[in-house]
Amino acid sequence: MELYKEDIQRCFERIKGDVGDKLKQFEEIKREKDESKAFKELVFCLLTPQSKAEVCWKVVLELEKAGLLFSSPEKISEKEIENLIRGVRFKKNKTKYIILAKKMFLKDGVPLVFKKVPFERGSLFARKWLVKNVKGLGFKEASHFLRNIGFYEDIAILDRHILRCLETLGVIDKMPKTLTEKRYLKIERKMRKFSKNVNVPMHYLDFVFWYLATGRIFK
Repeated sequence: MELYKEDIQRCFERIKGDVGDKLKQFEEIKREKDESKAFKELVFCLLTPQSKAEVCWKVVLELEKAGLLFSSPEKISEKEIENLIRGVRFKKNKTKYIILAKKMFLKDGVPLVFKKVPFERGSLFARKWLVKNVKGLGFKEASHFLRNIGFYEDIAILDRHILRCLETLGVIDKMPKTLTEKRYLKIERKMRKFSKNVNVPMHYLDFVFWYLATGRIFK
């Protein structure tokens, strides 16, 4: 698929209303410090690597319906969670990550994400903290989580769809086989520069790329 700057700008004009509505939902989580929604987004982002976003969100809702999302980790078995993680790759590892996240962010079944993560120091600092302290979150997943709870200033969610678009546009020379922290930050800086060049805000640009690659807007 060939892509040009004009394609990006046209797509932005077409979907910016729907994306704006989505971002308002994320901003509401941040504004209200909605702990339950923040923890749901965290679990969602722990599930997403190499798996379809819609399937991962369905799993989150199923875990919530089954009473396993906010339950204390001591009161449930890993098998109970694993049995509900259907259609998601690496479910054994991801089950362990969810249990660890519960131990870190739940107290007596009450989520404490906003109380634990140093959001007050800005999105970039919070992202490094998440990558360092939450097992299962890399830079992409931590960025995705932050965007989904309203902390999206200047950060990029570098998944394969977005990297492929950046390659096609000549923003990067080629898709990297792996994303180290150094490489992630370097590509993010290039995307930030491209965002200014095409006059499309960063927090809209990943939605534009995702829409161009998949034909839909999700999370």
